[in-house]
Amino acid sequence: MQKWLIWGFILVFLALTGQDWLSGDDMGDFSQGIYSVSKTPTPLTPISTSTPPRVESLIVTRVVDGDTIVVLINGVSEKVRLIGVDTPETVDPRKAVQCFGKEASMFAEDLLLNNAVRLEADASQDNRDKYGRLLRYVFLENGSTNNMLINKEIISEGYGHEYTYRIPYKYQNDFKNAEQIAREAQKGLWANEACGFNNMK
Repeated sequence: MQKWLIWGFILVFLALTGQDWLSGDDMGDFSQGIYSVSKTPTPLTPISTSTPPRVESLIVTRVVDGDTIVVLINGVSEKVRLIGVDTPETVDPRKAVQCFGKEASMFAEDLLLNNAVRLEADASQDNRDKYGRLLRYVFLENGSTNNMLINKEIISEGYGHEYTYRIPYKYQNDFKNAEQIAREAQKGLWANEACGFNNMK
């Protein structure tokens, strides 16, 4: 009977000793130079599933005339017709170059060529005209002239007149007022020594 008790104590002792060893209390010393075991799990860095929006400026690669430009959009060159403004013709093969047309083209070129712009569509207008050109408001994004609405600026400086195609558009009142002010100030084509409105038709 005493032998059985002795063997029982020995088995209990060995069992307890084995639990302490397996618990890893001394694993750090035992495993140095071989591998490391961390008791505290390393927190995982959350993986973002959302991609931040990519803001891309559109570059004007060409000025066709005072109211039509070419803009690079997603690698494609698109002709853009400015809404609400009409300038004298310079490139229409059916017409002679109209009075103040070259000046209007040069004005638009000085403002826009190789510069970044933002385009705005108008829900009241078609997306494209019958020639396939995008119909847009053009905002200049360039330093001190940032957010300048080019459509209105052309009218304000007397290089074109307000133009409504069939139905009113978003900035119609602003553009009409801009033309009235330019006329009264005799700016650009409204100057006495320049050409009159009739020459633009």
